[in-house]
Amino acid sequence: MVADETSIEIDGQTRVSGLLLMPEAARACYVFAHGAGAGMRHAFMERVAAGLAERGIGTLRYQFPYVERGSRRPDSPARAHAAVRAAVRHASHLAPGMPLVAGGKSFGGRMTSQAQAESALDGVVGLAFLGFPLHPAKKPSVERAKHLDDVEVPMLFVQGTRDDLADLDLLGPIVTGLGDRASLRVIEHADHSFHVPVRSGGTDDGAMAELVDGFDEWTRVVVALA
Repeated sequence: MVADETSIEIDGQTRVSGLLLMPEAARACYVFAHGAGAGMRHAFMERVAAGLAERGIGTLRYQFPYVERGSRRPDSPARAHAAVRAAVRHASHLAPGMPLVAGGKSFGGRMTSQAQAESALDGVVGLAFLGFPLHPAKKPSVERAKHLDDVEVPMLFVQGTRDDLADLDLLGPIVTGLGDRASLRVIEHADHSFHVPVRSGGTDDGAMAELVDGFDEWTRVVVALA
């Protein structure tokens, strides 16, 4: 499948690019934001979108404004939240009536959860985070998770055991504390980029299959309950 190019209006002055990959008879669409260091065309984003399409889940990938204009400095939270909301609106327009899951890789997932915590995203039945950045590398903290208490839709956290941006000894209790709203899918030996070292006996392909299979299983439940 080839993704269709689209353009997303954030406000009267700003538009960003998007990529829609929608399989036939899709049962949900993932509004999929990229991480801080790479845009929507990054190989990881491509592979997740392709894997989800094979499992009947569409994706709308999109750029944050700073990437669209060629900057390396991430947008302010307010500007990033506006992009998230615009992408969700655009997904609703492109796939009317389809259940939406929002979230993304690292920074994109956190900006989505913050936006949802401030005010519910229309049509979104759940949030999925691929490598939630709980804290900076080597600086364990739980400050970035405080807003999750205000998220009322189901949440999926997919994390590698070697992720330097999410100490599982901290994230695990946070997910447990969120109760039935949150699920944690742990991928053994994977780092923040879901890379698995050869010496572990695993592979990057195996880690990706675990990621998209877990996403698929969780989405089936969330859509059925919506």
